[in-house]
Amino acid sequence: MKRSMTNCKPLLVLLFILTSSITFTVFQNSTKLWTALKLPISLHHWNFITKPSWPEAPLCPVVSAAETELRIKEIVQKLDQQIPPRPFAHVNTTTSAAHSTATILNPRHTYCRGDQLDILLEARDHLGRRKQYGGDFLRARMSSPALKAGATGKVTDFNNGTYLVSFTLFWEGQVSLSLVLIHPSEGVSALWRARNQGYDRIIFTGQFSSGASQVNTDCALVLNSSAELCQYLDAQDQEAFYCVRPQHVPCAALTHMHSKNKKVSYLSKQEKSLFERSNVGVEIMENFNVISVSKCNKETVPIKGKCKPGMTSTIPSGHVWKNTWNPVSCSLATVEMKECLRGKSIHLMGDSTIRQWMEYFKTSIKTLKSVDLHEFGKLQHQLAVDLDRNINIQWQKHGYPLIGSVTYSVKEIEYIARAIDRTGGEKNTVIVISLGQHFRPFPIDVFIRRALNVHKAVQRLLLRSPDTMVIIKAENIREMHNDVERFSDFHGYIQYLAINDIFQDLNVGIIDAWDITIAYGTNNVHPPEYVVRNQVNILLNYIC
Repeated sequence: MKRSMTNCKPLLVLLFILTSSITFTVFQNSTKLWTALKLPISLHHWNFITKPSWPEAPLCPVVSAAETELRIKEIVQKLDQQIPPRPFAHVNTTTSAAHSTATILNPRHTYCRGDQLDILLEARDHLGRRKQYGGDFLRARMSSPALKAGATGKVTDFNNGTYLVSFTLFWEGQVSLSLVLIHPSEGVSALWRARNQGYDRIIFTGQFSSGASQVNTDCALVLNSSAELCQYLDAQDQEAFYCVRPQHVPCAALTHMHSKNKKVSYLSKQEKSLFERSNVGVEIMENFNVISVSKCNKETVPIKGKCKPGMTSTIPSGHVWKNTWNPVSCSLATVEMKECLRGKSIHLMGDSTIRQWMEYFKTSIKTLKSVDLHEFGKLQHQLAVDLDRNINIQWQKHGYPLIGSVTYSVKEIEYIARAIDRTGGEKNTVIVISLGQHFRPFPIDVFIRRALNVHKAVQRLLLRSPDTMVIIKAENIREMHNDVERFSDFHGYIQYLAINDIFQDLNVGIIDAWDITIAYGTNNVHPPEYVVRNQVNILLNYIC
């Protein structure tokens, strides 16, 4: 089937070049966007379509579209099973951090480095009654601020109101333990239902230019409008974006975009009370004493091998010590960056958290010179080169949904899958992908579809160029109290699970920024430079 689609491409491309107007039937509803005809199109050259249009018979069977839909459905069902509905009548019946109890199992006066410390959590509601079901969104962390040390704890949900929280005691010293109730299970259920209910929490405004005049119209992933629409379609991967077409202006005249939050919520007034600042991120173990950890003359820890892509991840995946990240299953060396990157072409693709890497490279390598690509705004593509060492580093934003209150040009917008498809790849090419933050306000199928399309593009790349290194950077955690319905870390965690599921079959490297940023305790979508430095150091160890 894949071979037949490949054989179809030359004919389709030829038809696209020779035909002045090709139209498609696109079926759009509240949760799925899929195309009846599959054409390979680079979004450097948007395929502009005006609705309504008439149906055309596909030249090649769209088998992969059906396979993608089935895979999306399978992943969503798997997530649904982990987040069962939890309706509630009153806030008093929801989980209370103050009333829940945490008990150390088999407590000791002194703990040894390397030991595991287990805590049993019994969740209770605001009336002190034991919860009969699980699903609370909890975050466990241990830290020693004086040592600039931190690590995540592993939370096991028994789905009956009890949880096992396990900490690996990685270092000696005085250790503080934290268990935070980010959202009660009832809040988790409400966020999950609300997330998948609509596309209109963010409103996009498209700017169309015609001569000296400019016209703004509404744009979105889904537009429930009777007006004539411009459809900007990547038919190969069944992804589309829409704008209301201005009168007497062609769809191709769309030049810029910005977005803002719309006054839309799918939460009830009662549910919203769960996300007031005082109810988000409440410490459960507030009165816990500091734990003392000693060396205890234990045997020397075995020497770990060098970190490399494809290694099995653990929970936790590592710990911070003196502000330096130390993985559990492998060893990181300090790498001389300029020599490591000599002769390398680094492609950073995705959101502003990977753009931070671009900025870090430019700050750290003084011989890197930025190239002015004559694009527009903060989201413009970036390129920096070191001609003497033949280093090429570039960052490009992902395709829609790209949220930004600052106006940006859409003429350089491209889906990451298309960018990967036009990358030749070889042993000195490194691709780093980071997706997630901009997808949080939209139904989960939008994110899953994008991740699957990137997965397929990486598959194609590794088939034609198996020496190319591909790295997936997971999401950072972010601020807990900002616009919870749209941007809660619960949404990020669900996407983190989906990414791990989707890419587990490929020989790619994973940089677990989720675990790393929890260990550092940053709670900032753009963490400090020392966190970025440690994320980049993992990449350098993978490369060199």
